[in-house]
Amino acid sequence: MKKLIFVMAGLIIMSVISAQSLEEIVKKYTAANKLDKVANLKTIKITGNMSVMGMDMPMVIWMKNPNKIKSVTTVSGQEMVQVYDGEKGYVVSPMTGSSAPVEMTPAQVKQTLRSSMFNNYMADYLKNGQLALVGEENVKDKPAYKIKATVDGGAVIDMFIDKSSYLLVKTAATTQGVSMESYPSEYTETNGFMVPMKTTTSAQGMDMVVNFTKVEVDIPIEDSVFKLK
Repeated sequence: MKKLIFVMAGLIIMSVISAQSLEEIVKKYTAANKLDKVANLKTIKITGNMSVMGMDMPMVIWMKNPNKIKSVTTVSGQEMVQVYDGEKGYVVSPMTGSSAPVEMTPAQVKQTLRSSMFNNYMADYLKNGQLALVGEENVKDKPAYKIKATVDGGAVIDMFIDKSSYLLVKTAATTQGVSMESYPSEYTETNGFMVPMKTTTSAQGMDMVVNFTKVEVDIPIEDSVFKLK
């Protein structure tokens, strides 16, 4: 009985230590990215390009606080659009053979909104008990905290926070049977907050690189931008 009590006490203590450590990591992550400042912004517009298999595709992303977001990627003269107007989300993908908008599923909407820079999803996941600190791993020869996030729908995302900078340096997830690893890098302080100007995503032996070239904040963006014409 005494042995069981000691074991249980040890597990409880370790659980408390882990929870405190996780809370501190998220606090430092929030400070490092200056996310409190981002939450007070009204709009963000990002211009960049996506490169995959030798193709260079211009892209523009518009965001309006609290939850409007739109991205347009041009592929061979055709526009792929993802947009959420605050109530409904739509995808337009001519590459599938149709230019008709398709309404997003609730899961797709949530995934799209996770791309918004206005929200501190790491803090939200912590508050909702969706995070677990599972250990440490090296990412490109630098130690990082490995944090598991169980997001809506039961999907699991492994997030790696650099131990020195407290910036996100890797995410790993499996979506629709496809395993993907993303590496945000080249963090730059832009208009008072940190932005990864380059993100490399690997999936099934193929690399996709997204480069941001311009970040604008608090510029006028009409709600009509988020409506399909």
